[in-house]
Amino acid sequence: MSRTAPVPTIRPISGPPFPRRLQAAVAVLAALLAPHGASAQSTPLVVVEDRGGTSALSYYEALNLQPRADGAARSPIPTPRVPATPATPADEAAMLPVRSTKLTPGTVTRRVIEAPGLRPFAVVGDDKTSHDWLRRHAVSLPERGAVGLVVNVETAQALARLRALAPDVPMAPVSGDDLAERLGLRHYPALITATSIGQ
Repeated sequence: MSRTAPVPTIRPISGPPFPRRLQAAVAVLAALLAPHGASAQSTPLVVVEDRGGTSALSYYEALNLQPRADGAARSPIPTPRVPATPATPADEAAMLPVRSTKLTPGTVTRRVIEAPGLRPFAVVGDDKTSHDWLRRHAVSLPERGAVGLVVNVETAQALARLRALAPDVPMAPVSGDDLAERLGLRHYPALITATSIGQ
């Protein structure tokens, strides 16, 4: 029959106060053992070495991270409103052409944002880059529940061609200039989620 060893009790040390060196060592040890939650959040991440591989950003997106409590107040990003049923051709024709002077086709550098609850949406235009991008993401966009904003399109026929490239993604023509200002976005195609902007 085995016996468990008694758990030692720790009693306060009586006697003269700690020497200064010992007090300093205790203070340093306490600082090292303290939780790092607040300081880690305010310190930017530094990449020491990058050996390539697949980005882990999609895993972070799934977490739907909330903004930090100590972060500065940011103006909310409005969730784009795309009608569940397409507008009539006459209604859409009245909205066209749509031109966004602050957005042009180009490369979008992936970056992290904090917009909890934002529905994923794609920003595209009627250009070859957007057409190719929509073809590549025609399956993944509906899986994410994304909607589409067509920020540069001239005619109803061009809008119909874009919709045909990703038929399961609701798309609406809308000027993207206000959105570009809020997000610091200059190019498209882009996918905006609650946690990232990317291409």
